[in-house]
Amino acid sequence: MRTAPLPSDEAARLLDLARYDILDTPAEEAFDRITRLASRLLEVPIAVLNFVDQERHWGKATTGIPEYELPRADSPCAWTILQDTPLLVPDLRLDGRFQDLPATQDGCRMYAGAPLSTPRGLHIGTLCVVDLTPRTLSETDLRVLQDLADMAMSELELRRHTEELRRQVDAQARHMAELQRELAHAQTLEAITAFGELSGAPEDITLQAAELLGQAISADWTGLLSIRNGRKQVRLVHCRTGLPASLDHLAETIAQGPRSVTATSVSHRYSVYVDRYSEHPDALPGAVQSGVQAGAWIPLGEWEGAAATLIVLRVGETLRRSPWRESDRALLEAAGRSIRSVIGRHETLEAATLASRQDALTGVGNRRALEEALGALEPGVPLTLALMDLDGFKALNDRAGHAEGDRALRLFASALAGEFAPQGQVYRLGGDEFVLVLHGVYSSDTLQHWADQVGQAVSQDLSFPLGVSVGTATTGEGDWSGLLTLADTRMYDVKRRRKA
Repeated sequence: MRTAPLPSDEAARLLDLARYDILDTPAEEAFDRITRLASRLLEVPIAVLNFVDQERHWGKATTGIPEYELPRADSPCAWTILQDTPLLVPDLRLDGRFQDLPATQDGCRMYAGAPLSTPRGLHIGTLCVVDLTPRTLSETDLRVLQDLADMAMSELELRRHTEELRRQVDAQARHMAELQRELAHAQTLEAITAFGELSGAPEDITLQAAELLGQAISADWTGLLSIRNGRKQVRLVHCRTGLPASLDHLAETIAQGPRSVTATSVSHRYSVYVDRYSEHPDALPGAVQSGVQAGAWIPLGEWEGAAATLIVLRVGETLRRSPWRESDRALLEAAGRSIRSVIGRHETLEAATLASRQDALTGVGNRRALEEALGALEPGVPLTLALMDLDGFKALNDRAGHAEGDRALRLFASALAGEFAPQGQVYRLGGDEFVLVLHGVYSSDTLQHWADQVGQAVSQDLSFPLGVSVGTATTGEGDWSGLLTLADTRMYDVKRRRKA
């Protein structure tokens, strides 16, 4: 018996398998149905949907045998995942790779397995059938087996997308819970009620809130530290009048050095309160010389790649006995949570706004984004609107499966956006229809030529011929809704001529 070699892409294959989170899960009717169909259509007593893990072969769904798993070395499926087409072994006893396997010794004779191929082309398992007598399968039988394997992959993709949606719903529920907790902090935040009324960009909100907080707790010096791409910037937002001139450059010194209270707070993302700054092991000499006596560092969250920290200082010649009273800390902590919540809501709103204008499959703009973009254009701006439709897409879906069809749409959208990024914007109307809005006027022949080149490049990656039919309309031929209709009509004229 020879052990199957590892695929050249074994690491990537195992990562793809992990993405589906399918191993050791309970039985699911969608997959059980596929093994029953395989057994019935191919007239075999045993059918198994397997996943090949690092050291084992695990059966997700079985027909004709109970649930089971095998060492990978004892499984014919370890050989099936090495190829892109079904593996057929008419008699396991006559094949040196399999004649000593436990399954062969237990009476299995004929084996046929089709690989489960992810959208990235990696084989994470098989759909296999077994007979107890030697026999062969026709090409039609093997195609049926591969079709059922592709159906299993479609179910896996649907299962993964459903799980992603569930996580998004859970995230929204957590966000709602955070909002409820924010309401419970209302009394604590009474001194800065105006902060709750603030609106605008997170940075502006945080600056105004920091000033309110500094005033509310009678802080001597309040600053906002932001860190973007490792670069620190501290801005003074509140300062008590009458402070010594030595504090004029405090914003430049308080966050310096790899070892400082500021660096500790930022790296651990928790609040730090220092009652006697000069005695702290990470105190900065420049800050001590400037008169810093006590400090509080409150993390405020992140927005647009920048991490923010509120810095509140007690400065001067005389240190108060209790620089940070319990009420001060309660207000700062509650305010920090509130600001983080505001930032989170802003980020959630920004993400939701982006998602509502973005095609979920391809990542380009959707119909809504197109309509808004066209509606915002000034009259008379010279533009060309090109409507594109993929020729042969239905055949690709029918022959290679919807997962490969989705991959084709993603590849085409990405290639189209990359090709025309300097000149215009790509949108997906739905199905296999895309709209390209270009600044300037372009001839239909020029755009058809460019689109054909993109289609050819995508076809090479897919190993399946796809064409592109293009219909164009330009400024001056009507309003934007009329241009879209005109481009659609011309596109179908092109498609009919190309078919003829």
